[in-house]
Amino acid sequence: MKTTSRPTLFEAEEEKNRRTAQPLAARMRPRTLDEFVGQRHFLGEGKLLSRLLAADRLGSVIFYGPPGSGKTTLARLLAAASRSTFVQLSAVTSGVKELRDVLVEARDRLSASGQRTLLFVDEIHRFNRAQQDVLLPDVEDGIAILVGATTQNPFFAITSALVSRSRIFQFQPLSTDEIKGLLLRALLDKERGLGNEAVRLEDDALEFLAETSDGDARRALSALEIGVLSSDERPLVFTRALAEESLQRKAIAYDRQGDAHYDAISALIKSIRGSDPDAALYWLAQMLEGGEDVRFLARRIVIAASEDIGNADPHALVLAVAAMQATEFVGLPECQLPLAQAVTYLACAPKSNASMIGISEARHDVATGRLLPVPVHLKDASYGGAKRLGHGAGYEYSHDAEDAVAAQDYLGVQREYYRPAPRGFEQELAKRLELIRARLREGRKSAQQLETDSEAREELPPSHGGTETQE
Repeated sequence: MKTTSRPTLFEAEEEKNRRTAQPLAARMRPRTLDEFVGQRHFLGEGKLLSRLLAADRLGSVIFYGPPGSGKTTLARLLAAASRSTFVQLSAVTSGVKELRDVLVEARDRLSASGQRTLLFVDEIHRFNRAQQDVLLPDVEDGIAILVGATTQNPFFAITSALVSRSRIFQFQPLSTDEIKGLLLRALLDKERGLGNEAVRLEDDALEFLAETSDGDARRALSALEIGVLSSDERPLVFTRALAEESLQRKAIAYDRQGDAHYDAISALIKSIRGSDPDAALYWLAQMLEGGEDVRFLARRIVIAASEDIGNADPHALVLAVAAMQATEFVGLPECQLPLAQAVTYLACAPKSNASMIGISEARHDVATGRLLPVPVHLKDASYGGAKRLGHGAGYEYSHDAEDAVAAQDYLGVQREYYRPAPRGFEQELAKRLELIRARLREGRKSAQQLETDSEAREELPPSHGGTETQE
């Protein structure tokens, strides 16, 4: 039976020095699953990950979520809970050779001792397709438990073959209350935290750290540690002012090619559509702070002006185009002003998607149905010989008609694509369009009657040429 000896005084001192050198966030990492904070939606009692552990059926998983939400920490805890050897690789620094070596060791370990290997690959989205494919055989055979961590949407950043063989757990940023709990725990813990320091954390400082950390435990704990260690005063009153000085300027987690780009622009457009100028300004600000291409923003705002507002407020498109031109003309940082003006105007404007629906339905009919011929009276009659073909015959010049609306058929069939919304200027258009369509229907009936009469004449029996008698 193997016995565990107590550490020597020298080894204990080494361990103490190592802990002292570690930042507070590293020292306060949970040692058991019970200490782990957050992600109750998949780690709580009866949830999927807990059930997999209880059944000893932990397979390969992908942890997808923001920094500081516990992906690396949970991977270590899963290794302990599944009695597996923990091996960590970084997709940034590791190549195919290192990956193959780890997998060979995992296979040998399983054969020799029956112990599985939990392979944690940080930033797994940085692996190219070939590197990801190297993992597939051992993942399928259960040689290694793969835990891949990524801040990017795995359905975009990871091969479909690997995604299909893995369960995906999406991490959420820690809540304000969860961050507060971690900070207070660190202040009380004398072994790993700041419990040996005489510190009183004021409520508004605690609230500030928890709210401005964006759910990132590392960021909050680092700010707390900086504030305490940079102050000589003992006992220390940790104020909000000290918290603000200790918290570094936020580095916006924004990848212009990844999820953040698509999610933020989606939130901006939906906030405009939902008539919330405050939310729209926030998402615009987030993208500007993250370094988003202002031309992209301007283009999307122009699209929104037609897609979601349209003729309910025709000025929306005019303002959006002007903002786009101003953005091109003045550049950053001043272009934030016309962009903000356009965003707030569009958000407050009456909404209509009638034009968008109309063109979508018309294009669907063109793409899927029989193409309608251009009515003869609408065909081009400007060239020699057009009259011999009958082109333009019967066309009525609209400006000569009452209200410049001729009773004339322009399509050949009865179809209505544009249905104005009962909002904004489109209410006025709807009234006018009702009168216009009534007159157009008259023209369509006349055209149909002429066609019927023409067909009837063609069906009359031929004349026999007899002489008429007179009385």
